Amino acid sequence: MSADVPDTAAAPAAVLTFLDPPPGLGHLDRFALTPLDEAGQLFTLRSVDVPETRLFLLDPEPFFPDYQPQLARETLSRLGLDGKQRPATVLVVVHPATEEHPHTANLLAPVVINPATATAVQAVLEGDDWPLRAPLAAA
Repeated sequence: MSADVPDTAAAPAAVLTFLDPPPGLGHLDRFALTPLDEAGQLFTLRSVDVPETRLFLLDPEPFFPDYQPQLARETLSRLGLDGKQRPATVLVVVHPATEEHPHTANLLAPVVINPATATAVQAVLEGDDWPLRAPLAAA
């Protein structure tokens, strides 16, 4: 259900408001989404209130073409989306490589964005068997 990534070419950063703080980030709920490449595939998600807190996000489509997460109706409804006329933008959190492990993407808990309202949630998928750390393949 990946849709177009927010048009960040016109605005270098879009401030997203999470309806619930992303897991593990305490009370933080406002983040600047900034593209890191011209293709709009890699982004930083940096806390507005605590700028040293950041995540890397990735458009999963080029790297995981079969990734079609089933988003709960409740998730879409909370964001004011229906999945068809008002589709969600879906990005995944990237874990940078270490000496022991390659770059990986969290396919189990995508960040779901309503680009029209700049609201977001990190949805933990239920019923899908997506990995928490899927190795990134070359796009």
